[in-house]
Amino acid sequence: MERQNVTLSLPKVTLKKAKALALKEEKSLSALIRESLEEKIRKDTGYKEAMEREISLMEKGFNLGTGGRRPCQREELHER
Repeated sequence: MERQNVTLSLPKVTLKKAKALALKEEKSLSALIRESLEEKIRKDTGYKEAMEREISLMEKGFNLGTGGRRPCQREELHER
């Protein structure tokens, strides 16, 4: 995988906490940031794919075995 360096501007407190977390997880700061970004991208992409899949299913419709006819009227179902 080809890599490219970037420059980030972070508050000193955030940077200090990130370095401590990376050390605790035995990772470099770059690896910690990379993994966090990859996870965020994966979640966003997964959500969009799932949404598109569900919309496609709704547009296609479902076979409920009624042949497109209602077997009874609403009033019949709600009679008391």
